[in-house]
Amino acid sequence: MTPPSPWWNKNHHADRRPFLLARNRIKAAIRCWFDEHGFTEVEPGSLQASPGNETHLQAFKTSLISTDNNRHEMYLHTSPEYSCKKLLAAGETKIFSFSNVFRNAEQGPLHAPEFTMLEWYRAGNFGDEQYPNLHKDCDALIAIATQAAENSTWRWKNRTCNAGLPCLHKSVPEAAADLFQIDLATTFSSDGQPNRNALAIAAKRAEIHASDDETWGDIFSKLLVELEARYGELSGVMTSEGLERVMLLDQYPACMSPLARRHQHNPGLAKRFELFIGGIELANGFAESNDPGEVRAGLTEQMNEKERIYGERYPLDQDFLTALSKMPPASAGCAMGFDHLVMLATGATRIDQVLWTPLSQ
Repeated sequence: MTPPSPWWNKNHHADRRPFLLARNRIKAAIRCWFDEHGFTEVEPGSLQASPGNETHLQAFKTSLISTDNNRHEMYLHTSPEYSCKKLLAAGETKIFSFSNVFRNAEQGPLHAPEFTMLEWYRAGNFGDEQYPNLHKDCDALIAIATQAAENSTWRWKNRTCNAGLPCLHKSVPEAAADLFQIDLATTFSSDGQPNRNALAIAAKRAEIHASDDETWGDIFSKLLVELEARYGELSGVMTSEGLERVMLLDQYPACMSPLARRHQHNPGLAKRFELFIGGIELANGFAESNDPGEVRAGLTEQMNEKERIYGERYPLDQDFLTALSKMPPASAGCAMGFDHLVMLATGATRIDQVLWTPLSQ
């Protein structure tokens, strides 16, 4: 088999260049929108004491050598989230960032070890809830991309979406009931604690098997994978022309959202959403918890799970946990995969088509 030509081959680059120029137009238009809406662009550092503490994310580890020749374990961040929240604690109120982020063990048509994350945050105090504004921001950013790429019919594999329509909002409990006939509320105790056996029984009725060693989160993740693949079957998703709508899936389980604020009247759920287009998870946003004890407990549980599954854990960022209590209490933030946005808007079929200098194979 003839190996693929390198990205810097002139003919190969010529094929990719229209996608890359569209990437620049989309980025410039997004920067302009944020500037017009009073946001400040920030540049979070990539080298951190903790890469982030999501169970299934694999980080790149390195060493910081001090002037006395001592080595300190450091990481390349998987997201600029911790740094951005420290900036909110420092007094910034509306910020955004195009950050290079690094995730190991991720490579394929949709994934690259180094990619660009668009993150933005809105600070809010009591009575100034910022979470609903993130939903509006997502609509605006998708509209910007459709205009910059001159294309509102977005495709991924065999799925086609009308990105010109506003996002369709559904809650996770609504989607679970619609697609699997599962009443998610019955799988939580009155104080919001997940009941593993109750979810296992409900999943089995939906023909989704759960082994004895799987946790509530493991079982829910199986449901979520199935939901992501089949969300076109949810009521209201398909248009009269047979195209999917962009879907904003809200109210994720609190036990799987350690950095998000819980719903006041439903402690089993968090104020967290994910945005889906054509089966691709494009964005993840939530109302920020600024309770250091609650966040520490949630992140510790994530690392306990990581150690159980992968045999390793990452340190918590103690500086970040200290800063949390200084963050405005009604703040909200969202992370969007910028490369995925460009892929969908331009019709690219591989992430390396929209990266200026992809990792050479």
